[in-house]
Amino acid sequence: MWFKRNRKLLGKILLLLVMLVVVMSGLTIPGCAGIKSSPEGGSGVMIANGTLFLSPALKQTGGGFTCAAPSVEGKLVALDTSGKRLWETLLETSGPSGGGFGCAPPVTPVAIYGTPAVAGELVYAGGYNGTLYAFNSATGTLRWVYPRQGNLEPIVGGAVVSLGKVYFGSSDGKVYALDADTGDEQWEFQTGDTIWSTPAIDGDRLFIGSFDKKLYALNATDGSKEWEFEAEGAIASIPLVYDNTVYIGSFDRHLYAVDATDGSLKWKFLAENFFWTRPVAYNGVVYAGSLDHKLYALDAKSGDKIAEFDLGSPVASSPVLVDSSIIIASEEGNVYSLDTRTNQIKPLANVDEKVYAPLSAADGVVYIYSGEQNLHALNTESGVKLWSLPLSSK
Repeated sequence: MWFKRNRKLLGKILLLLVMLVVVMSGLTIPGCAGIKSSPEGGSGVMIANGTLFLSPALKQTGGGFTCAAPSVEGKLVALDTSGKRLWETLLETSGPSGGGFGCAPPVTPVAIYGTPAVAGELVYAGGYNGTLYAFNSATGTLRWVYPRQGNLEPIVGGAVVSLGKVYFGSSDGKVYALDADTGDEQWEFQTGDTIWSTPAIDGDRLFIGSFDKKLYALNATDGSKEWEFEAEGAIASIPLVYDNTVYIGSFDRHLYAVDATDGSLKWKFLAENFFWTRPVAYNGVVYAGSLDHKLYALDAKSGDKIAEFDLGSPVASSPVLVDSSIIIASEEGNVYSLDTRTNQIKPLANVDEKVYAPLSAADGVVYIYSGEQNLHALNTESGVKLWSLPLSSK
């Protein structure tokens, strides 16, 4: 009886526990900055037309018992492949006015946790302040924001662009589709709980997970629901669509394989901790990193385990496929290369810094953004560090 009367309270407690686990995994939940607080976060790297786009971790200092405004930064940065800054745009918003004792209204950084999306001449980024931004990708000039006035609930995941639209989810539980050029809303779809996941697009079908334990398949044109699949736990990871199958991790420690056409379960695989990262697939094998320290190689059709590799610390960073090799980083900064032909794994490098953001690669270079706010460029074959760039300040 008590459980029925307090179902909402239990739900909030469970959500707080999930947030605590996520914080321990590297994604901090920004909010009101208290005494000696230092919220941090950062996106993955989007590579488009020889340009790297990312939002560095925000860093907050100051506060304490003084009235001095804390030093904050939240920004979107564009670099060339040599690490040269092309432009950066500061993202800040005014906080609540009046703090008493003569304190000036604080300026709050706009944290961006999802990897930016690029299409045409625009780059898109969703802010934790509940605003989706569109910038000119060549200059960083702001083109438009959504919503025009006010804010949505926090946007944690990234956006994707397809069919002339930009799609993203919000903590209000809704999936939004906007005109990619103008930012005008095209449609919205309500799920049953918070959304932290980045959508995935395959043809005219959009896939996205929600904290309501469901994976949704939506018609990307009009937002109508085609099917839903219910897992045993909340879903926050990014779906992978491969060979008409959607692969998605859940807080229930399972990796699920779901038929992309009708939403039926093909198989599920149980690990010892969450599958937080997006898997990659190659030659009939799915490779998925888990917070249980392991990278799993699973048969894409049956879910049978082909191999597992213990990396010594949680895998909170999504791996990347480079030719026939999987490049993967552990939380402790150890980088490995897995030869998919032989299932042999070898150490590639050690960046000596925490790694939580998804990896990106192009033209034989893997880009690793660390928890120390440094971007590292490594040769994918030798592991030689080509350059490293601190992004916390100019």
